[in-house]
Amino acid sequence: MGSGYWLPLAIVLSSLIPGLMIFFLDESKHRLRTALNLGGAGLKLLLIGIMIWGVFNEIEYETRFSLAPGMELVLHADALSVMFVTLSTGLWFVTTLYAVGYLEDAPHRSRFFGFFSLCVSATVGIAMAGNLLTFVFFYELLTLSTYPLVVHRGTPEALRGGRIYLTYTIIGGAVLLAGVAWLRALAGPLDFTQTGILASRTDLDRTTLILIFTLLIGGLGVKAALVPLHGWLPQAMIAPAPVSALLHAVAVVKAGAFGIVRVVYDVYGVEFTADLNLLFPLAVVASITIVYGSVRALFQDELKKRLAYSTVSQVSYITLGTAILGPIASIGGIVHLVHQGLMKITLFFCAGNYAETLGVHHISEMRGIGQRMPWTTLAFTLGALGMIGVPPMAGFITKWYLGRGALAAEQDWVVWVLMTSGLLNAAYFLPIVYKAWFQKPEGPWPQERNYGRLETHWMLLLPPLVTGILALMIGLFAAAPYSALEWARLIAYREYGQ
Repeated sequence: MGSGYWLPLAIVLSSLIPGLMIFFLDESKHRLRTALNLGGAGLKLLLIGIMIWGVFNEIEYETRFSLAPGMELVLHADALSVMFVTLSTGLWFVTTLYAVGYLEDAPHRSRFFGFFSLCVSATVGIAMAGNLLTFVFFYELLTLSTYPLVVHRGTPEALRGGRIYLTYTIIGGAVLLAGVAWLRALAGPLDFTQTGILASRTDLDRTTLILIFTLLIGGLGVKAALVPLHGWLPQAMIAPAPVSALLHAVAVVKAGAFGIVRVVYDVYGVEFTADLNLLFPLAVVASITIVYGSVRALFQDELKKRLAYSTVSQVSYITLGTAILGPIASIGGIVHLVHQGLMKITLFFCAGNYAETLGVHHISEMRGIGQRMPWTTLAFTLGALGMIGVPPMAGFITKWYLGRGALAAEQDWVVWVLMTSGLLNAAYFLPIVYKAWFQKPEGPWPQERNYGRLETHWMLLLPPLVTGILALMIGLFAAAPYSALEWARLIAYREYGQ
């Protein structure tokens, strides 16, 4: 067994082992806990770099564990998994740095960072899952590891939000498992393959496959926050800012959207899904979610809740791109895995900075906040402009390819959805930006903390600046070799057999 066998497993273990060690650390072991966190994140980045080089050079990376005859846990590296695992690992590193600063004086840090690492291990396992069984295993592990993070503060509000989150995700997981078990009984082993494992199966009943598809998308749609399965997401905003960033940009909602991509592309196959007349209903659900989330965001004064409903809307761009037949729209949907992650994590980092530094939680309290925290507000502005789709930000690239793909597929109505969404995005983000930069503060901040010459703790300031600049650069240099867009183009054309 060479490195091709061990590398996927090593990538999962590089966060799992430090996480398990952190559980047993005393609260006073701050430096050791930080070293384990950042050391594991750094090692994972190094291993991912080796994997990226190997995938470019067509080296096979696969780890298999047999549980029973015909049942295997499989970790496999392909172009799509490498994109998602690179995003997860890169954002885990900056989120870990942010969380260390955010929780500097908080209780139960060992418990928090232990589950934090388990959450990332589960996300990486989802990214590299080589079959549906492995996907479901890590998908449920993600639910179990994120619940303690949502309820970390232990307040009645946190416990209520955690109960809602757990109820939704457990039911969604059960529905997903039912669909997987049914499909496994009919079709045998469910390894992911380009163009879909079911595409060449003419022996299976089409009506049954439609029902199973509905179960699979229904189960995944909970974490992907598709309407009407999105109710847990705004309630989970009671969690600390690093957890919110993790839920929205790296882990939970991205896992649901990634699962939908896998089902359509690598289980059913996009052409076969279209032949079953399933793509159009999926596109309609995604479009409803995009508009609904944006409308609800308009009426939220609490900043994190506005960002939560924005996530409901924005993540569905991934599903919409998947549901429009043709590689151009698929490029837009796939690349949004990266774009949405960078933009949304920036916004949640900034929201956490406002809350920790000034005690500001509501948009109505943000008048003149750009004068007090200019660098944080600059990062927030970059993230907001990206979400609106202003050129040359990353979000513009997403919407451009989705629109072009819709026109190429003769689904002009999608362009109206994108235009409506863009206008709504501007309506709920631009007033915040205007209030922050151009209005004067009305009085003292609710709960101001002094960090000397810096506007806030450097561990809180650096991460949003890094991710905000990346959201700009990834749009500016979208056509560069090996960019996220070029990687998404490679994935999309392979899925369409081109």
